[in-house]
Amino acid sequence: MPRGYVIATIQITDASRYDKYRALASEAIAAHRGRVLVRGGHNEVMEGSAPGRTVVIEFDSLEQARRFYSSLEYTKARAAREGAADLNWFVVQGIDD
Repeated sequence: MPRGYVIATIQITDASRYDKYRALASEAIAAHRGRVLVRGGHNEVMEGSAPGRTVVIEFDSLEQARRFYSSLEYTKARAAREGAADLNWFVVQGIDD
């Protein structure tokens, strides 16, 4: 079964509020057996433009990634993020191994 990936591009607008979100989001990711592959870090623009921050989280399936997003744990994290960042958030199905 192909893995599912959450990809988010983020512009942080309030760092202290975003830190609270990040702590809650980390707990939610762990509770849903997600694996953070990219969380911020250096990015280098090769073409176009890059967001302030990129996050990639791997789940065992696309459905598991969807369930994570809708979970009670992550819903609390999203509420904490309000007003702290502008972002794009989507899930992507990986390729079969």
